[in-house]
Amino acid sequence: MFVIRELLIFYKDKVMENISKAFVAYPSKDELLSHAIDTALNEANVNTKAVKYHSWIFNDIPGRPLIDPIKEQIEKSSFIVADITYLNLNVVYEVGYAIGQKKRVFLVRNSNMEGDRKLATRVGIFDTLGYFSYTNANSLCRRLIEMIEETALKFEDVVDTKTPVYVLEPPVKGDAATMMTSRLKKTRYRYRSFNPSEDSRLSAMDAIRQVACSAGILVSFETEEKEWALIHNIRTMFIAGLAMGMNKPCLILAPTNFNIPLDVRDDVVAFSHPDDILESIAEFALEITSFLQNVDPPKQRTSNALQNLVIGDPTAENEMTTLGEYYMCTDQFYRVKNGEVNLVVGRKGSGKTALFLQLRDQIRSDRRNLIVDLKPEGYQLIKLKEDLLIYVTEGAGQHLITAFWEYLLLLELTYKILENDRHIYKNNHKLFEKYVELEKIYKVDNFSMEGDFSERLSVLSNQIAMEYQARFSDSHNVRLNSQDITSLVYSHDIKNLQQKLKEYLDTKNAIWILFDNLDKGWNPVGVDHIDIMVLRCLLDAGRKIERDMQKLKLNLKCVIFIRNDVYELLMKGSADYGKDSRAVLDWTDSDMLREVLRLRFQRGMNVEKDVDFEQLWREICISHYNGEETSSYFIERSLMRPRNLLKVFLHCKYFANSFNHSKIEKEDIEKGLRAYADDLLVELDHELSDICPYAPDLLYNFINFPKETTKFIIIERLLEGGVSRDKVDQVFEFLLYYAVIGLKTDDRIEYIYDVQYNSKLLVQKARIQGASAKYAFNPIFCKALGMKDAPNQYNLGID
Repeated sequence: MFVIRELLIFYKDKVMENISKAFVAYPSKDELLSHAIDTALNEANVNTKAVKYHSWIFNDIPGRPLIDPIKEQIEKSSFIVADITYLNLNVVYEVGYAIGQKKRVFLVRNSNMEGDRKLATRVGIFDTLGYFSYTNANSLCRRLIEMIEETALKFEDVVDTKTPVYVLEPPVKGDAATMMTSRLKKTRYRYRSFNPSEDSRLSAMDAIRQVACSAGILVSFETEEKEWALIHNIRTMFIAGLAMGMNKPCLILAPTNFNIPLDVRDDVVAFSHPDDILESIAEFALEITSFLQNVDPPKQRTSNALQNLVIGDPTAENEMTTLGEYYMCTDQFYRVKNGEVNLVVGRKGSGKTALFLQLRDQIRSDRRNLIVDLKPEGYQLIKLKEDLLIYVTEGAGQHLITAFWEYLLLLELTYKILENDRHIYKNNHKLFEKYVELEKIYKVDNFSMEGDFSERLSVLSNQIAMEYQARFSDSHNVRLNSQDITSLVYSHDIKNLQQKLKEYLDTKNAIWILFDNLDKGWNPVGVDHIDIMVLRCLLDAGRKIERDMQKLKLNLKCVIFIRNDVYELLMKGSADYGKDSRAVLDWTDSDMLREVLRLRFQRGMNVEKDVDFEQLWREICISHYNGEETSSYFIERSLMRPRNLLKVFLHCKYFANSFNHSKIEKEDIEKGLRAYADDLLVELDHELSDICPYAPDLLYNFINFPKETTKFIIIERLLEGGVSRDKVDQVFEFLLYYAVIGLKTDDRIEYIYDVQYNSKLLVQKARIQGASAKYAFNPIFCKALGMKDAPNQYNLGID
């Protein structure tokens, strides 16, 4: 009898060893949803011997942190099931944690409930991971009983020691977010970031890759009254979960009045004032140092060339340390470097920041040069705009802001000199006296030189706004004289500062001021006339400083980088049209974009420099897709922007690596293009909103629209979508200008980049064709908007 009992226990243990365990996470806010899931789990546990499903509500949590037993269940489970009908913050964290633990995550969603479907589209993440749709408890139970693949997402965890920190930035940067990145810079740890102004949706694949190669992750929560806060906080929980799952140092910051989700309550560092962040960043830096010192040596890479391929990051700021290894120096780059232009103009993703970074690095490699590289966020001028510029006359505002910019640029030149030469002036008799005198003039009472440029710009603009309010209150149409402007703007003896600065600059070979990012963070409902005035005044101030310095035989150049749509607004009605020489980063040649890829492949695959693109491309991607050569297929859908081309390639590469393909296959392209199309739709819709705020959600008007139709039908749809009749022709031109639509001519479709970005040529060609002229939507938008081939149900407006 004893032997039989022991045998039964033995065989029972053996059976239990072969049963997979699965942890199930779901939100509890909807009782109907919770009941359906509980019912499905109970039925599945009764009807299957292969898996035991364990719900989060059965965790033994009294006396222990809530997350501890949940983490234990995830770690013990073969795979995870998570319901994302509603995007519960704790469930999002657990999904990220499970992926970080290299567990298979099986996402499910109730298709009969609206839930957070729209919110999920704006967030990103989950649609790129994929999910199973169920209608009720029975359909969910049937799927849970079936075999669920337990293979987890693959990712490499080789730490990027050159840029070891990953930062999730909020959509709108306030003082706290600025303090985070400003103080992180001072730790001398370079960082990569997700910037919502550049990428409107967070790709799960990119987030996993970024966290996996990091030695530290910095995220923050935003208070709920901000309309975009929930989107940002969902991303924060996902990335925090990934970091914790991968056992990476992670600093999670939150304002003291924020209701912290339970899963991270013990991990969040609260702050009541931006200055409180300083200590947290200091401790975080020590954790990063410790992690880097103890990190395991890189694992031996597989022989799969595609998996080993690293081509950099689509966002130039994230590849500052490596960009020089594969940057393609175009004619525009050499024109800027040779001092021929004052403006660099280009669409988002055309390479303005890459040119900025490469130019900066090449110039400052010569220690005889002085370079002042300024990259503020637009929000630092909001207080100046709201508390001052709306009250003064336009002429007074122009004089004031021009003086403000000239003063600020002179201060930054001085600051850079004092920072760069602080270790050498004592041993250089030519510099010593000039340095001491310049420092004495610069350091005055009521003026702080702490922080980075964004902080100094914010402090100075706020100081001027407060002084104006104290003197003039809310009086309208105030006229300011020269004395008023001097007293409002200057904290220094400006003439003395100019004189001493010019004397010191005589010791330098070349002086450069590079100004980028001014148009970032501008009003989300569109650029207004005050924004344009601020930019025009910056240009005037830069020109004035150039002229003053050149009279003294000093080689100074001031170059400003702006978006082309902002430039067009700047030049409309301006008497100065053509006064500023510019380099336009508009890409028209497909082979040049292939060269961008080739240089990156060459570096990533460690091959000889004389290997041509076709040879490299054949190693990593199939040659044709749907009858088209694949590199051309990608380029056509990139809107001729380098950043977009890198994004579509990386999306496809991710899917190929996830399925262990030796090269990008047809199914990888299909899935990659789907993810890229959704991202691009959101991003370009935001970009269009900047210049036509009167047409919100412009691109979404064309869901289920014909792929090809006439201008008449497009105009009708725009009017139905709320665009006023006096604006509709302008909006149509924007669709042409941004390559959303192209004109069908003979057997091809011509987009804006096919006519050298001259939209008037397309308009004239359409006029010649008459009312029957057909317009076609760019194929990448057709995929995202579910457009139709046959417009039978539409009246084409042709007799």
